[in-house]
Amino acid sequence: MAKLLLVEDTPEIWDFLSRRLKRREHEVVLAHDGQAGLDMARAEQPQVILLDMNLPVMDGWTVARRLKDDPATAAIPIIALTAHALAGDREKALAAGCDDYHPKPIDFSKLLTQIDAALGAVA
Repeated sequence: MAKLLLVEDTPEIWDFLSRRLKRREHEVVLAHDGQAGLDMARAEQPQVILLDMNLPVMDGWTVARRLKDDPATAAIPIIALTAHALAGDREKALAAGCDDYHPKPIDFSKLLTQIDAALGAVA
Protein backbone atom coordinates (compact mmCIF):
# COMPACT_ATOMS: atom_id res chain seq x y z
CA MET A 1 0.00 0.00 0.00
CA ALA A 2 1.87 3.09 1.24
CA LYS A 3 5.04 4.04 3.06
CA LEU A 4 4.16 5.73 6.34
CA LEU A 5 6.51 7.45 8.76
CA LEU A 6 5.40 7.11 12.37
CA VAL A 7 7.12 9.59 14.67
CA GLU A 8 6.17 8.51 18.18
CA ASP A 9 8.14 8.20 21.43
CA THR A 10 5.73 6.04 23.45
CA PRO A 11 6.66 2.36 22.90
CA GLU A 12 3.11 1.06 23.47
CA ILE A 13 1.69 3.41 20.85
CA TRP A 14 4.33 2.87 18.16
CA ASP A 15 4.19 -0.89 18.70
CA PHE A 16 0.38 -0.97 18.50
CA LEU A 17 0.19 1.34 15.47
CA SER A 18 3.08 -0.14 13.51
CA ARG A 19 1.80 -3.71 13.91
CA ARG A 20 -1.76 -2.80 12.91
CA LEU A 21 -0.64 -0.67 9.95
CA LYS A 22 1.69 -3.42 8.71
CA ARG A 23 -1.25 -5.86 8.85
CA ARG A 24 -2.98 -3.46 6.45
CA GLU A 25 0.09 -3.90 4.17
CA HIS A 26 1.53 -0.45 4.80
CA GLU A 27 5.29 -0.09 5.05
CA VAL A 28 6.00 1.61 8.39
CA VAL A 29 9.19 3.52 9.11
CA LEU A 30 9.68 4.53 12.76
CA ALA A 31 11.34 7.48 14.46
CA HIS A 32 11.27 7.99 18.22
CA ASP A 33 12.11 11.68 18.56
CA GLY A 34 11.50 14.86 16.59
CA GLN A 35 14.98 15.21 15.08
CA ALA A 36 15.00 11.57 13.99
CA GLY A 37 11.54 12.10 12.46
CA LEU A 38 12.77 15.10 10.51
CA ASP A 39 15.81 13.16 9.28
CA MET A 40 13.74 10.07 8.38
CA ALA A 41 11.18 12.15 6.47
CA ARG A 42 13.94 13.63 4.34
CA ALA A 43 15.71 10.29 3.79
CA GLU A 44 12.68 8.00 3.32
CA GLN A 45 10.20 10.34 1.55
CA PRO A 46 7.11 8.63 3.04
CA GLN A 47 3.69 9.16 1.52
CA VAL A 48 2.16 10.17 4.88
CA ILE A 49 3.68 11.18 8.23
CA LEU A 50 1.95 10.35 11.52
CA LEU A 51 3.50 12.85 13.92
CA ASP A 52 3.21 12.89 17.69
CA MET A 53 3.32 16.50 18.84
CA ASN A 54 4.96 15.90 22.24
CA LEU A 55 8.35 14.47 21.33
CA PRO A 56 11.80 14.57 22.90
CA VAL A 57 14.69 16.43 21.23
CA MET A 58 12.38 18.49 18.95
CA ASP A 59 8.61 18.86 19.40
CA GLY A 60 6.14 17.94 16.68
CA TRP A 61 5.13 21.55 16.00
CA THR A 62 8.74 22.40 15.13
CA VAL A 63 9.10 19.24 13.04
CA ALA A 64 5.92 20.05 11.08
CA ARG A 65 7.04 23.63 10.39
CA ARG A 66 10.47 22.50 9.21
CA LEU A 67 9.02 19.79 6.97
CA LYS A 68 6.59 22.24 5.36
CA ASP A 69 9.37 24.85 4.91
CA ASP A 70 11.56 22.32 3.04
CA PRO A 71 10.62 21.95 -0.67
CA ALA A 72 11.77 18.29 -0.54
CA THR A 73 9.16 17.40 2.12
CA ALA A 74 6.54 20.16 1.90
CA ALA A 75 4.04 18.06 -0.08
CA ILE A 76 4.04 15.09 2.34
CA PRO A 77 0.75 15.06 4.30
CA ILE A 78 1.20 15.17 8.07
CA ILE A 79 -1.39 13.83 10.50
CA ALA A 80 -0.81 15.17 14.02
CA LEU A 81 -1.22 12.59 16.78
CA THR A 82 -1.66 14.22 20.15
CA ALA A 83 -3.11 13.82 23.59
CA HIS A 84 -3.73 17.59 23.40
CA ALA A 85 -7.44 17.61 22.73
CA LEU A 86 -8.28 20.98 24.17
CA ALA A 87 -9.99 23.79 22.32
CA GLY A 88 -7.52 25.33 19.92
CA ASP A 89 -5.11 22.38 19.79
CA ARG A 90 -6.38 21.22 16.39
CA GLU A 91 -5.93 24.74 15.02
CA LYS A 92 -2.44 24.96 16.54
CA ALA A 93 -1.41 21.70 14.82
CA LEU A 94 -2.86 22.85 11.48
CA ALA A 95 -1.16 26.24 11.83
CA ALA A 96 2.18 24.44 12.36
CA GLY A 97 1.73 22.75 8.98
CA CYS A 98 -0.10 19.53 9.80
CA ASP A 99 -2.72 18.56 7.25
CA ASP A 100 -4.96 16.70 9.69
CA TYR A 101 -5.31 16.05 13.41
CA HIS A 102 -6.05 12.89 15.40
CA PRO A 103 -6.49 13.09 19.18
CA LYS A 104 -5.28 10.28 21.43
CA PRO A 105 -6.35 7.73 22.42
CA ILE A 106 -6.11 6.44 18.86
CA ASP A 107 -9.35 5.47 17.11
CA PHE A 108 -7.71 3.11 14.61
CA SER A 109 -10.59 2.95 12.11
CA LYS A 110 -10.83 6.76 12.06
CA LEU A 111 -7.06 7.03 11.66
CA LEU A 112 -7.19 4.64 8.68
CA THR A 113 -9.84 6.87 7.11
CA GLN A 114 -7.58 9.90 7.64
CA ILE A 115 -4.59 8.06 6.15
CA ASP A 116 -6.67 7.05 3.11
CA ALA A 117 -7.83 10.66 2.68
CA ALA A 118 -4.23 11.90 2.90
CA LEU A 119 -3.12 9.31 0.34
CA GLY A 120 -5.97 10.35 -1.95
CA ALA A 121 -4.86 13.97 -1.69
CA VAL A 122 -1.35 13.00 -2.82
CA ALA A 123 -2.43 10.69 -5.65
